[in-house]
Amino acid sequence: MNQAQSLWTESTHAFTATGVEEGLPRLWRGFMAARIVVATVLLLLMVFFQIMGPTPPALALFMSIGYLALTWWVRLAGKPRRPVQQFDPQWLVTVGADVLVFSTLLYLQVGSMNFTPLFALPVLLAAVLGPLLLALGTAATATVVLLAEAWQFSILGGNDVTTRYLQAAITGTGLFAVAYLANQLAVRLARQERIARSSYMAARVQTQVNQLVIDSLGDGILVVDASGVVRTANPAARAMLGPRTQSAGSYDSTAQIVLLPHTSFDLTAYPAWRPLLDLANRTLVNLRPYEREVSIVDTAGATQRLQVRTQLAMASHSGMHDADTMCVLFLEDLREMEARLRTDKLAAMGRMSAAVAHEIRNPLSAITQANALLAEELTSPAHQKLTSMVQHNAKRLARIVDDVLDVSRAKPLAAPSQHLPEAEQMILSICRDWAAQNGCGEQLRLPFSKISSTVLFEEDHLRRVLVNLLDNALRYASKSPAAIEVFIQSPQAQDSYSESDPPEATSLRLAVWSDAPPIEQGVQRHLFEPFFSSESRSSGLGLYICRELCERHGAVIGYQRSARAEHSDVGAGQAGNEFFVQIKAVSSRVSFEFVPL
Repeated sequence: MNQAQSLWTESTHAFTATGVEEGLPRLWRGFMAARIVVATVLLLLMVFFQIMGPTPPALALFMSIGYLALTWWVRLAGKPRRPVQQFDPQWLVTVGADVLVFSTLLYLQVGSMNFTPLFALPVLLAAVLGPLLLALGTAATATVVLLAEAWQFSILGGNDVTTRYLQAAITGTGLFAVAYLANQLAVRLARQERIARSSYMAARVQTQVNQLVIDSLGDGILVVDASGVVRTANPAARAMLGPRTQSAGSYDSTAQIVLLPHTSFDLTAYPAWRPLLDLANRTLVNLRPYEREVSIVDTAGATQRLQVRTQLAMASHSGMHDADTMCVLFLEDLREMEARLRTDKLAAMGRMSAAVAHEIRNPLSAITQANALLAEELTSPAHQKLTSMVQHNAKRLARIVDDVLDVSRAKPLAAPSQHLPEAEQMILSICRDWAAQNGCGEQLRLPFSKISSTVLFEEDHLRRVLVNLLDNALRYASKSPAAIEVFIQSPQAQDSYSESDPPEATSLRLAVWSDAPPIEQGVQRHLFEPFFSSESRSSGLGLYICRELCERHGAVIGYQRSARAEHSDVGAGQAGNEFFVQIKAVSSRVSFEFVPL
């Protein structure tokens, strides 16, 4: 509700700024300027008669001076407002003053001048800027003044009195007609103005609501013109196009790029956007929609696969090319589409998977025991190798079964984490054992710990998290020496630990870094989701279970693209993938040095 009200208020201010609501003030200023001109002409006329013609009465001269001063004062101090029901004193110094001045000049008979046409000014002023009653009252007042002037003329013995009365009647009738017609036109224009203002504000609010909806969509939307310039792009589309879209922004004082969500940019600026430009041009030329899968390579080298649909936004339906014809591109991240499909399928298979896992566990245990007994009886190296293969795959299958059961079973309430002393030494021991088992001692570099910390984590759970992170790093890292590094940042000195302390205040940061290529943006958003993997042979449960274990102990796990440690003697500053875990800890400050494994 508050957002809708703010949109309506903003639209009202914007509508006023466009000038549509300036009708009344503009008319008011026009009438005030006309009164100043009439007052100035009357004063000049009085001065002319004073010099060249018959001397006018002093009252006429003083009244002209006062009328000019009054018109200027009303113009400078008055404010335009339309009286409806209540009495407005401002009309006494406008309509009332005009009728009084023109009537006095008419009765004074200055020279041979006829001041009757001047009554049209107050009548029009009252009709256009006031209600009908005020307009008719002003016309009636002017008519009475004209009839009274004709009666005065007849008393003074003037000739052709009938013509004078007839003239006054005709002029009064004309004033009534002018008052009525002008008021009706003014009312109609005011009604149309209100309708236009209401329609404009409703359209503007609807436009802003549409923009909010478009900006919040997960799918990207690009509006491209015939020259390849993107007129509109929502945040999702800019994220899919990669960091290059930030160049469409401006630069602040620190030379950092500022992303402007609604700033246009050119699709011809980078070759990686060429597939989108070609698809938009084909749509605009052939005047028909298309659908295609394209790939966008960002500045970091990661590939973004997109499903693109196009639609025409034409200004007319004549079938001819129009300068305002636009091509709307709808972008969908194929990785997210596949993830949604996979999640839907696996959600339906969840219960069945748990049941199957339970059924597999017992036969698998029997196979493992039988294989162990068989290995004791066989002496041939070839047979021993076969039993070793069976054992290895049976363990792998058992881990997958455990992962499926961990995900399917309800999560128990987190129990208090145990204090695990000498955490750094235990981490180094886990890493050495893992390197020995996988035969990758040259690829792994570890920090040398001088002082140990105490962390709040279960030993088996910490081992499982670390081994999973190391397995992922080994899977994607290169074969070069020191391709994988383990970082340990110990907490600040603290004597005691309180459960109410925030994790970031006292925490040990464990990070596994590898020189692997960057992870795609679409994959990063689903790294810690269940059953999501970029490999067909992976269950996609490893990182998800790591996250669950970390949350049980109040730890935080995350991913970032970072550089190798600056003090490293191998490729310092090299970019790579880093998975880190923030663990609650109690320890003094500690220093580390990198040493080969």
